[in-house]
Amino acid sequence: MHLAPITLTGVAVRLEPLSLDHHAALCRIGLDPALWRWTSVQIATPEEMLGYIEDALRLREAGTALPFATIDRASERVVGCTRYGNIDHANRKLEIGWTFMAPQWQRTRINTEAKYLMLRYAFETLGSIRVELKTDALNQTSRRAIARIGAREEGTLRHHMICADGRYRDTVYYSVIEPEWPGVKAALETKLQR
Repeated sequence: MHLAPITLTGVAVRLEPLSLDHHAALCRIGLDPALWRWTSVQIATPEEMLGYIEDALRLREAGTALPFATIDRASERVVGCTRYGNIDHANRKLEIGWTFMAPQWQRTRINTEAKYLMLRYAFETLGSIRVELKTDALNQTSRRAIARIGAREEGTLRHHMICADGRYRDTVYYSVIEPEWPGVKAALETKLQR
């Protein structure tokens, strides 16, 4: 898998390489505590958002992440952030996650299309054989969304993380594997055509 910053463009969404230039826009939409309820980190200040971006860029330089700013093509506004992470070149697998999106764009075509673009690029360009997604076991909205894109639930890692508030998080893992991609792709394309 050869990873380099890339722009992925759909009808409703554009995923462009994350940069420090996105900081102000991500602060405008990303400091809402509700966005970070189910995560192991809490981003509440511009300084914490800067650290979040800088960490993502360091991981990109190390070759273990590829972060994106999520852009609504209709308004050209930054509406969120997502990334490939935990990239394992030897085993041709990666994870899609670290996703947050402003509430008004959640449960819209933008998130579905963003996941479609990322899955398609992972399987058809990078040659991935496995794409993982994970979420807090208590986050029913995220669990439904991940299942809706066609990922298969694999199991729960108990006490997998310690949240910022000290709660022990159980994490549910999902995946799409290479032989499943054609069917998942067709189902997503059908959803996006509606």
